[in-house]
Amino acid sequence: MDKILEVKGLSQVYGPGCELCISSTGPEFETNICPHCGSIVALHDLSFDLYKGEILGIMGESGSGKSTAVKCLYFDQMPYSGSAIFFDEPEQQHLFKLNPAQRRSLRNRRFGMVYQNPNLGLNFDISAGGNIAERLLMSQVMNYSEIRNRAQTLLARTEVLIERMDELPKNFSGGMQQRVQIAKALATRPPLLFLDEVTTGLDLSVQAKILDLILEIQAELDTAMIVVTHDLGVIRLLAGRTLVMKYGRVIESGLTDQILEDPQHAYTQQLVASAL
Repeated sequence: MDKILEVKGLSQVYGPGCELCISSTGPEFETNICPHCGSIVALHDLSFDLYKGEILGIMGESGSGKSTAVKCLYFDQMPYSGSAIFFDEPEQQHLFKLNPAQRRSLRNRRFGMVYQNPNLGLNFDISAGGNIAERLLMSQVMNYSEIRNRAQTLLARTEVLIERMDELPKNFSGGMQQRVQIAKALATRPPLLFLDEVTTGLDLSVQAKILDLILEIQAELDTAMIVVTHDLGVIRLLAGRTLVMKYGRVIESGLTDQILEDPQHAYTQQLVASAL
């Protein structure tokens, strides 16, 4: 399998930071707040490889660092330390060494992001089709009819009625907004897609449809994905491999089936038991 992403030592600290931050926080201390300087160690020493067409799950409770990891990789924020290489054949992009214009280009053309809150991923002042057009224009697709046709195809693919293409997303249900967000993220056929708690707050029937759609997209386009969630059901259905996080650290990693059937860490055992 071809590697698409290599992450090494990714860390994020909010606050001034001090030499005791790392040694005073983490799962063994049951906190990610440094008792000496008050900084939050949101993420420490996250490392993993991701391969083309693979879905990697990152699981943990609120504050575990899972969303911070994705936000750093998608350039919503710059990390405290660490490196990440995106293998975009024939090039290798060292993500945190890129200038702002290069980062924007990668976000707009080669990455896709679906946020838990559609307000972060959609422009609510323009239509559903306009949101997709906006992303295509950023990728230098300038032909009006081509953009219109692509928007129609994507909305149909994500089960949004074509008749509602020119409506504002604020008129849509939460599940429909998520579908429009997925359509927008897929507009440029990105090889790497980030999904941050995409089913949280949705009805179970809507959740199931969104998850089925994600699996169909992955099979159809061979898109690599990082799925961030606290929901074991989502992890079980989507992810081939999983990282379990707590207080900014990875406490367990491996094949998803293995982790769910024979969890080694006490925290993972507790998570699995609570979901049974």
